[in-house]
Amino acid sequence: MVTYAYTIAGSEATGGAGLQVDLKTFHELGTYGLGTLTCIVAYDPNNNWDHRFTAIAPHIIEQQMEAAMGHADLDTVKLGMLGTPETIDAVAAGLQKQEWKHVVVDPVLICKGQEPGQALDTDNALREKILPLATVATPNNFEARTLSGMDKLETLEDLAEAAQRISELGPKYVVVKGGMDFPGDDAVDVLWDGEQATAYSVPKIGTARVSGAGCTLAAAIAAELAKGSSIHKAMRIAKDVVTQGIDAQVKGKTPFNTVWQGAFEPMEDYTFPAEVDYTDMEPEDGECGGPSSGGCGPDGCDCGKR
Repeated sequence: MVTYAYTIAGSEATGGAGLQVDLKTFHELGTYGLGTLTCIVAYDPNNNWDHRFTAIAPHIIEQQMEAAMGHADLDTVKLGMLGTPETIDAVAAGLQKQEWKHVVVDPVLICKGQEPGQALDTDNALREKILPLATVATPNNFEARTLSGMDKLETLEDLAEAAQRISELGPKYVVVKGGMDFPGDDAVDVLWDGEQATAYSVPKIGTARVSGAGCTLAAAIAAELAKGSSIHKAMRIAKDVVTQGIDAQVKGKTPFNTVWQGAFEPMEDYTFPAEVDYTDMEPEDGECGGPSSGGCGPDGCDCGKR
C-alpha cells in the first residue's frame, strides 16, 4: 500500500531547500511524494549568492493542485514557501476544496528578495488564511518570535510559551525550533501538543547554519503523520532525520552547506517517552528549564498549561 505525502512549496535549484528537500525527505521515509510549485528561488553566484525570486502565476498553482489532488486520495500536505498574497489566496482556496487530516505549515514569513511592504502583506495573509487551516506549524526562532509577539526566546519556557501562543492562531500542534539562535550548546525544539510542551534536544553540530534543516523537519513530520505516527513519534523521527542529515551535510560551491537526507538510518525503536537525554541538570526553582539549564532532564520538559 502506497502512502502519499503532498508538498506545496517553492523550488531552490541547488537542492538545499524547498520542494526538492521535501520530496527527498518523503522518499527517505517511505512515502510517495507529490508536489505543487509556488515560486522559484535561484541564487545568483555572480552576485554574492543573492536570492532571485519568481512567483508562479496563481492559475498555474491552481492547475497543479487540481492535478495532484485528482491523482490520489490525499490527506496530508506540507506547506513551505508561498511568497505572495496572491499565492496564499490560491493555495488556501485549493486546500479548502477537500478535507485534510494533516496540514503541516512551515511558516516562511520573509521571502528574501521581496520589498518590505510586500513581505508584510505576505505575512498578514499567511496568518489570516493559512495558519487557521494548519494542524501543525513548525516556525523557526525568528518566525516564532514574530507570530507570538515575543521579543526573545532564550529559555525552554520561552519556547513553550511561544508555541502555545501560536497554537491560538489555529494549529493544534506547534514545534518551535530554537536553532542556532537559541543559547547554549544544544539544538532544542519544543513541541506543544495542546496540553503540554515537550523539549527535544541534541548537541549542536558546528556553529554554522545548514540549509534545509527546517524544510526537512517539517517534511519528515508530514511523512510520519501520513504513515499514521503520533505527533510525538513523528517529531522524534524528524529530529533524528535532521540531526543525521546535518552531521552528513553536503558542501558545494555555495557559501552554505546543505542537509543530506540520504544519510538517515532509523533507530529500531521510537516509542520511548522523550528524547531529552543530553543533560543531567535539573530545572531551577521548579521551572521548566532555567536560563542556564539547557534542558529538562531525561523525561522531557513538561511545561503544562498556562
